[in-house]
Parts: sequence; C-alpha cells; structure tokens
Amino acid sequence: MAYEAQRFPYDGTIDADGHILEPANLWEQYLEDRYKSRALRIRINRDGFEYLEVDGRLAERTQPGSLGMLGAMGEDTAQLGPDRRYADHIPYGGGNASERVELADRENLDKVLLYPTLGLLWECETSDPEITVAYQRAYNRWIADFCRDSGGRLVPIAHLSLMDIEGAAAELRRAVADGCRGAFLSPFNHLKKAHGHPDHDLLYATASELDVPVAIHPTIEPKWVVPIRFTKLGIASEFFYNTMLRQGAQQSLLSFFSYGTIERFPELKLGVLESGSGWIGAFLDRIDATFETALGRTTPLKVRPSETFRRQCFISGDPDETAAPKIIDHVGAECFMWATDYPHPDHPSTWVPALTRFVETLSPETRAAVLGGNVRRIYGV
Repeated sequence: MAYEAQRFPYDGTIDADGHILEPANLWEQYLEDRYKSRALRIRINRDGFEYLEVDGRLAERTQPGSLGMLGAMGEDTAQLGPDRRYADHIPYGGGNASERVELADRENLDKVLLYPTLGLLWECETSDPEITVAYQRAYNRWIADFCRDSGGRLVPIAHLSLMDIEGAAAELRRAVADGCRGAFLSPFNHLKKAHGHPDHDLLYATASELDVPVAIHPTIEPKWVVPIRFTKLGIASEFFYNTMLRQGAQQSLLSFFSYGTIERFPELKLGVLESGSGWIGAFLDRIDATFETALGRTTPLKVRPSETFRRQCFISGDPDETAAPKIIDHVGAECFMWATDYPHPDHPSTWVPALTRFVETLSPETRAAVLGGNVRRIYGV
C-alpha cells in the first residue's frame, strides 16, 4: 500500500530529516560545464534495469534495478520488481516543492528540513576530491533553488565532504549565503581520517562563524566500512547491515570528543541524524566513565562529555522508538529532535501514530522542544 498522509495532532512540529528525490538530470544541469561529462546519471543496462553511473563508472554499491525502490515508503518492496523506474515512482511531495508544502499542511508540519536521496548513494563510489566537491556544490545549488519559494516551509541542508577541507569550508560559506541552514557529512571519508581530527578544524571554525549546525547523516558506505564481522549471512546481510548502521554515526560523534574538537569549538553545533536516539544515554554514560579513568588523560577534554553534549550537540530519533522517551530529560531535552525520513522505504509510514505515542509521556515543555523548538533554535528557522 502506498504512503497515506495522516494529520499529526500537535502544532508547531518540524520534521528534522525529510528527504527529496532529486531529478535524475540534476547534475547534468547544475554542474559547471567542465564537469558535465562526468555527471551523475541514471542509465539503463541491457536487461532493462536502471543503474547509477558515477563519474563515468557503474556504481558498485547501488544494485541495478534498485533505484525505483527509493521512494517506496509504505510499500512492500519485496513485491516490487527490478524493472521499476526511479522517475516513474516519485511519490506525492517526493520531488515537487509545492506538493511537499501541501503534504506538510495535510500532516500539520510547520517545516521540513530536506536531505537528498541520490545524493546519499554516490559519495562511496569516488575518492576524487575535486569531483566530490563539484557534485556536492551542484546538489547544494539545486536544493536551495528547490526550497526558495516555499516561504521557509522547506529548509535546504548542504551536503559536504571531508575530502577537501578548504573546498568544504568555501562551499559551506557559499551554500549558507544561498539559503542553506546547515550541513551534513557522511559517517566515513576515503582518507579514513576521523571527523574530529584537527585537519578538519577549518570546516568547524567556518560553521561556528556562520552559526550553522553540522550533522552526521548515514549514507551508502564503501565496503571497507560496512560493520559486518561475520560471513555467510546471505539474504539477512542487508537486514543486519541496516540495523548496525548507527555504528558509523557513533564513531564519528565519538571522534569529536576523542580529539577534543567539541571543546576547541565551543560555538559548534554538532548533530547525529537517522541513527536512532535511544542509545545516546548509555553512550554518554560510557564516555563519561572512561573520561574519569586514567584513559581520560589520553584526550584533551576538560569537561565531562555528557555536559558538553548537552551544551553543543543534538540527535534526531525515530518516532517508533520506545526507549528514547525515557532518557530525553535525563540526557537533556534541548538535545532531541525527530524525523519522518519520508519517502524512504527503510522507515515505516506509520510515523503519525508512532510519534504521538513517543511524545505522550513527555512534559509539555519537553514535548514542545522535541517536536520543533530545538530545530528552530539550532537551525535558526
């Protein structure tokens, strides 16, 4: 069954991580002329299945015939064939700005922060810093244009990379001037250098200066990153991998504490998206405990990590989580957001009843912060 919109009962609500299905010709249109021959494209193979082409090569991590599933929230993807085409199955509001605003009206959402779909697939496929920044610059220009006439209802978020820090810092400055209200990074980089490494300081200094948040958002990752230590999982491997996906975000977040980056940039607003949120309480307990042992002297941290997290960090949770509401006030109500992930099929379409249950046990003040107040404050929307 296709996605059916339902009205959320609380006003002032903001989706902190919605998605858009980009037009397949975005990169051919928005790349500078010198890169257009290397544009990201959707092509058809001899079997009639769509495949993703990245810099002139077949994508290794996106299987031919899978692109048509990307907007299938609410559908049984096991029943969908590989001949299903991407552009023919973009759901309502999944690729049209006026439709997305109307969908938000029907669901009683004030605003939606928008992230890519095709843009989450390609970064693992190329280790070329120049084309990486060019692809991201093209997408960032397009998403700013896509959201521009929405009256602030659709909020563009820029895609950045750690491959070229000077290029990323310059692109963040350009994208924010063009209307983007923050940026996201993949949980990996081809240099295998942790996000909090001092070599990346220029980007965090720029984000601090511009007063915009930087968040870690899952993407398709290179095979060397995939957190699977077992073989012969067979058909269960994708289920296993998707469940363990948060490891990338957790390690990326931890590196900001390991290197003391979060304290070096006290104005930096740092987030974790689409990785669940119920784990953050135990995670902070562990790094606090480690900080208070002799191992804590191996980092330059001066303050308990949980205190710094509460001051500078945020995390977006899934509406169907059941443990997360029990730790929100303990960790810090000012740190939590929620998201639909619409229209991606790896999250269920039942977010309205799930989110209603999620917030019903929260105090009115905490509920208002989680549903929209924290997004307004952190992203300045």
